[in-house]
Amino acid sequence: AIVKHAKTEGVPENVAFEQARRYAREIVPSFSASAYFGIAIRVARWFSRMLYRVRLGHFDETAIKEIDPDATVVFVMNHRSNMDYVLVTYLAAERSALSYAVGEWAQVWPLQGLIRAMGAYFIRRKSRDTLYRRVLSRYVQLATQNGVAQAVFPEGGLSLNGKIHPPKLGLLSYIVSDFVPGKGRDVVFVPVAINYDRVLEDRILLEAAAEGTRKFKFNILKMLGFVGRQIRFKLTGRYHRFGYAAVSFGNPLSLSSFLKDGNHTTEKVGEELMNRIKEVLPVLPVPLVATVLQNARGPLSEANIEHAVSELIDRLSDHGAYIHLPRDSKEYAAEVGLRMLKLRNMVTETEGNFSVNPHEAPAIAFYAASISHLIDAPAA
Repeated sequence: AIVKHAKTEGVPENVAFEQARRYAREIVPSFSASAYFGIAIRVARWFSRMLYRVRLGHFDETAIKEIDPDATVVFVMNHRSNMDYVLVTYLAAERSALSYAVGEWAQVWPLQGLIRAMGAYFIRRKSRDTLYRRVLSRYVQLATQNGVAQAVFPEGGLSLNGKIHPPKLGLLSYIVSDFVPGKGRDVVFVPVAINYDRVLEDRILLEAAAEGTRKFKFNILKMLGFVGRQIRFKLTGRYHRFGYAAVSFGNPLSLSSFLKDGNHTTEKVGEELMNRIKEVLPVLPVPLVATVLQNARGPLSEANIEHAVSELIDRLSDHGAYIHLPRDSKEYAAEVGLRMLKLRNMVTETEGNFSVNPHEAPAIAFYAASISHLIDAPAA
């Protein structure tokens, strides 16, 4: 790749070699066990619990325990929020340190050094530089060959409309193309499905969807201001958590076994993994109530909402979906979801009846979309 780059660009090979070296230094993490296990996990646990009521959804402990201990484990996740990194780090803390692929947004001081010390590797998602892509692919392949547990987001970016999107096969293709069944470690993909009652960046994502762009500018001052406000609310007794956040772990996929069945393309691997993520996506109160209100033909009383949510829960249960019911109560789930939407002015109330605030219709659709594939699915 260096030789080809030198010929294409008309530069000496030693110049191309230094370019490859710079790319490698940019990508490769400098993992620190003390930073990861001493700081990152504690911060992830505190931050997750401060913002959400965290719940573990579907989890087949037997299937997880049966994973070959010598295999390389790759967690494959849908991407709802940048909070995904924090939440999964916290929930996987007892089993492994995870190496994430992180986009350019995090290459700012002081995040860059901290993220690199946590074992994450930076990628230029939009780069078409052949030399860069080759250096990146070799890093991913070497990390996989040497058993580094990784976490990837096949969608390639945050969902702008709330739905789970088809995979972009970049990182997966690096792993699959280099894998030879029976030679070296097996690769086991663990599907991870994440959902929230409130996505922290929902306003930013909806604005981007309306503008038809994916340009997000990370502002550390805004982030620190947000954290500061939540701490102030906590100290003054005005703090309310942002509902539930749930994570489900799907059925692991052994790459060696999957390829033996004739599934020889990265596309088939990606499709199968996304289907397994969809199957176990957690259903939470806000998406339930958002779905009911979005499909309503007119204003609904609270009793009518509770009844419609109960029917929807029964329907999803028939499809085999994982549904988190606070206090094991369908009525309370409806109450919690409606309360969250009322707090954010996403619904309007007239004479005891509720309807979608017209200005917030895209937000209601965003949350309803997270479970739409389960509603449209055939019964299990």
